[in-house]
Amino acid sequence: MLSPQGWSDMMLILYCAMVVVGIAAIAWGLPAAHRLRSPFDILAALLALAGLIAALVGALLIAVPGFFLA
Repeated sequence: MLSPQGWSDMMLILYCAMVVVGIAAIAWGLPAAHRLRSPFDILAALLALAGLIAALVGALLIAVPGFFLA
């Protein structure tokens, strides 16, 4: 069983990974949305949007760890 501090450290790593993966999805998705032919360009644009959401949620949870907890 993890201690509360160990759990917090593990979640911080997860939140940082969300930011990194989100930025990587944006970096690939934006150029690919213009480069690929239809319908793959729509999928790339949706991936860029999902990357933006993941990066923003990850950054929010790094700044305010209990934001979504009641």
